[in-house]
Amino acid sequence: MTVSKMNNIRRCEDELFAEWREKRPGLVADGIVDEEAFLSSSPKLLFVLKEVNDPNGGGWDLRDFVKAGGRADTWDNVTRWVEGIRRIAEDISWNELFEVDQVRRQRALRSIAAVNLKKSPGSHTTDGAKLYKIADEDKVFLNRQFSLYEPDLTICCGTSEPFHLLVPMCKHPQWKITRRGVTYHEHKPGRFVVDYSHPQARVASHILYYGLVDAIREILTGN
Repeated sequence: MTVSKMNNIRRCEDELFAEWREKRPGLVADGIVDEEAFLSSSPKLLFVLKEVNDPNGGGWDLRDFVKAGGRADTWDNVTRWVEGIRRIAEDISWNELFEVDQVRRQRALRSIAAVNLKKSPGSHTTDGAKLYKIADEDKVFLNRQFSLYEPDLTICCGTSEPFHLLVPMCKHPQWKITRRGVTYHEHKPGRFVVDYSHPQARVASHILYYGLVDAIREILTGN
């Protein structure tokens, strides 16, 4: 599925999910929130997450949910991260970042791709063994999905280990570590995978923000 024209990624995603649903009832579709915004953005950002929290059984579309602004629990922090990466040369004060509302989320998140490794919904607390089992069963579909995007930065949000087992970006990643301890590797020239925390990790939001943005600044600029 080669992507050469606008709207081709969404079409390829939808075709893939239609096939995938035959195997995985209740599948929650995900991927690029707004194709035009993603393709025109720099750097292109892909967030690799675990699963959606939905006790009602799924069957909906995360792309549309995030485009509408998502929920604060997860997406406030992702919004901050996106804004910081988009303004990577700046040292943005926390006062400017602290207040996040739906409109701000809508504006920031439309340019990203967000992919869950496990497409069937889970509960508030992820069962790691179950997540890996289901994602492993679906790894052919997952690899087909990830091949669509070609992001500049793939940020694994508490998902680096299963991601690299299921969707190898290269056979033998040459891991590096930033000065502040964030690990990453360059799987193609100018394209990086970053091992980071989930946006709902039990860490203060400002620590999560500056930890990631400082790492990305060092990875992209060396500073």
